[in-house]
Amino acid sequence: MKHYIGIAGTNAKHSTNRQLIQYMSHHYADSATITLADIAGWPLFYKTPDHTVPAAATTLAGQIQAADGVIIATPEYDHAVPAVLSSALAWLSYYIHPFAGKPVMILGASYGALGTSRAQAQLRQILTSPELDARILPSGEFLLGHSLKAFTDQGELTDAKAVAHLDELMANFAIFADINAQLTNSLRAIHKGAQA
Repeated sequence: MKHYIGIAGTNAKHSTNRQLIQYMSHHYADSATITLADIAGWPLFYKTPDHTVPAAATTLAGQIQAADGVIIATPEYDHAVPAVLSSALAWLSYYIHPFAGKPVMILGASYGALGTSRAQAQLRQILTSPELDARILPSGEFLLGHSLKAFTDQGELTDAKAVAHLDELMANFAIFADINAQLTNSLRAIHKGAQA
């Protein structure tokens, strides 16, 4: 069974992006464990003189390194990712590199019709920067628009087409994680052989 870290890129107490991660954690419980990570309360990023990072970032970095992959659900504010998510990713690339070579799936839920399309595009750019160096699931967009009406009172997605699309993405993400692991192991073996 795969183990993923789910990050809702928000510090809002009531978030449809957090709700989306929570839905996934119980909907896919038979095939994956999704642990929801909370980035609320982290200090805004700044370059510390001694290169230290907050304890919460160190803890999450360890969880990311041990996981098979990361699922990030981002809101969109002013065509961009929220400052809290950008700041958290900056901490997670400051002299620590848990995302390096790690499979990542990007999702987004928004109150409007576009489902965080611009924020997801920006997040892809951030995650593929040399400091983060994540492996993004190709052709894997999930754009949940009108998210205030997207869930039942029990937290289930109401749109059958959205559920089917998410099912397909999760299946592809598991395959992507396996392929990435094989590639990573092959590169390590090549590197080890070159040093021998």
